Amino acid sequence: MSTVSEVSPADWELWRSFRSMGEQLGRELDRQLQRDAGLSQADYGILVSLFEAPEQQLRTGELGELLAWEKSRVSHQVARMETRGLVKRVECESDGRGTWVQIEADGKRALLGAMREHASAIRDLFLEQLEPDEKAVLQKAAKRVLDRLNPEACELDAKAQRRA
Repeated sequence: MSTVSEVSPADWELWRSFRSMGEQLGRELDRQLQRDAGLSQADYGILVSLFEAPEQQLRTGELGELLAWEKSRVSHQVARMETRGLVKRVECESDGRGTWVQIEADGKRALLGAMREHASAIRDLFLEQLEPDEKAVLQKAAKRVLDRLNPEACELDAKAQRRA
C-alpha cells in the first residue's frame, strides 16, 4: 500500500484547503503591503524580525532561521533592501566571518508606516474569519507543527517574544 493511499480523502481536502488558504492569504497581504507601503512580504518579514531583535540587528543565519529561508535568499533580499536604505550589513567584531544585518532609520519608518494597514488587513482577511475556539486550536496546532519542523527557529522566536 502506498503512503499516498494512507491519507484519507478528508485529510487531503484539509491539506489542499490549508495550503490554498496560505498561498492566497500571502498573495493578498503582499498586494496590500506593496500598494500601501511599497514593501514586499519579504521586506516586511526582515524588517519586523530586525525591529523586534535585541539592538535591532540579527546575523544573517538567524534571519534565515526565523524566516525559514536559505542563506542565499537572505543575502539577495538584504542586498536589495540595502540599496533602498532599509537595512545595512555590519561586520561582526567578535567573528570576522560573521555579518550583522541592522535596520536603518528608513527601514523603521517604512515598517512603522506599514504596520497599521498590514495589521488591519490581517485582522480583516484572517483573524475576524475565525471563532475564538478555532483560533485556540489553530494556534496549538501551528506551534506543534512548527516545533516539529524547525525547533531552532521556534526557540529564536520565543526569545524574541520574551524580550518584546
